Amino acid sequence: MTRLNNIHTSPQRRRFLIGAASVGIGLAASAIAIAQTSSQEQVIKVVASKFTYAPNRIMLKRGVPVALEFTTLDVPMGFNAPDFKVRTDILPGKASQVRFTPDKVGEFTFHCDLFCGSGHEDMTGVIVVT
Repeated sequence: MTRLNNIHTSPQRRRFLIGAASVGIGLAASAIAIAQTSSQEQVIKVVASKFTYAPNRIMLKRGVPVALEFTTLDVPMGFNAPDFKVRTDILPGKASQVRFTPDKVGEFTFHCDLFCGSGHEDMTGVIVVT
């Protein structure tokens, strides 16, 4: 009986159990952090049509990741927000997406950078970051 008690209380076993518990706690904390980061991303759907974006005023929070999802049923269009260094082509029947995290507060313009017809020059909008 003494030998069995020594196995369960040996210093090596205690160190192993403490190490295994520490690794388990670390992995659980990492998984929670990843899940929280993913769930905090703001997703905004934007519809592009001749010659507007809906919405054309996008409200964001500084430091909060965002995914802008674009669709169009018209002709090929573009989205360019140079202040955030993001752009994408928007093709009919196919969703396009840009992801970024706003790092500055203010109002920033975006525009269509792919000629889509007469009226193209008016296809603009504003990203407002607070």
